[in-house]
Amino acid sequence: MPEVQTVQGAVDAGELGLVLAHEHLRFRDEAVVAQWPERYDEQAELDAALEAVAAAKSKGVQTIVDATAMFGGRDVRFMKQVADQTGVRIVACTGIYSYDYLPHYFENRDVDAMADHFVADIEHGIQGTDIKAAFLKCAADEAGVTENVEKIHRAVARASLRTGAPIMAHSMPAVATGPRQVEIFAEEGVDLSRVQIAHCGDTEDLDYIEGLLASGVYVGLDRYGLEMFLPIDKRNAIAAELLRRGHAERILISQDYCATIDWYPAEAKGVFEGQGAIRNWSMTLVFDEVVPALRELGVMDDATFKTVFVENPRRWLTA
Repeated sequence: MPEVQTVQGAVDAGELGLVLAHEHLRFRDEAVVAQWPERYDEQAELDAALEAVAAAKSKGVQTIVDATAMFGGRDVRFMKQVADQTGVRIVACTGIYSYDYLPHYFENRDVDAMADHFVADIEHGIQGTDIKAAFLKCAADEAGVTENVEKIHRAVARASLRTGAPIMAHSMPAVATGPRQVEIFAEEGVDLSRVQIAHCGDTEDLDYIEGLLASGVYVGLDRYGLEMFLPIDKRNAIAAELLRRGHAERILISQDYCATIDWYPAEAKGVFEGQGAIRNWSMTLVFDEVVPALRELGVMDDATFKTVFVENPRRWLTA
């Protein structure tokens, strides 16, 4: 089997085992961290990541795909600490997570210059280490596919063509970014079977999701616990219907969980839970509640479970 890069080095793809395909060990604004490091508790962040990953490991998870790119505080040394201490493989990415903003550095350089940066992370190593990225990440959200977002997507596509690395694209079904994202990748000549359109589980529009699936991409049903976008019962209904319709081989299920995130003050978590915006958000929710519910609905037997959590992530990462 081909190899997959992890923060501990390359491994045979057959060793990935049970995979969570979209999580975050830590999510924070790297500019704020650089300017006011005293505002962050590194040990508390590490402890939270270790706890979350250990909990996932207790459910049989052997590999976690960490989708943290630039602007999310990507830190491969931190990821390696977690992998070393838990024994769970962590797969890192390159790319830029932006809904529109680009630094002048990238605004004033062309698409290929941006792609060069991504290629270096894949071929040589990230942040001065020999830890290599295994996939590329980009994003489109409420603002849609803006000029800067399109530039990032095209750079990601070109880096993918140069290296063979797969692509994960954060999307926002509420403003239908997915089709345009897929269109850009297709225009650049990307094999769409190497593309994952994340967060498709935020919508109940089956026609929208099946339209993406028809292009050949994977779809991420990967925000379980984030009730603010869609409650779990509706997410399960969509997942079940997609499985009934024979799409098991193109579905990735995960939680987009952030062991810590600095977007809000710490006390906001209780407020969000009280308002029902999040519920039981963790790295184990899909095993605690989602898989049992899908089994009860008769759409996830052992073979389907293996397809979704073992074979699909491995295929997406390796083709």
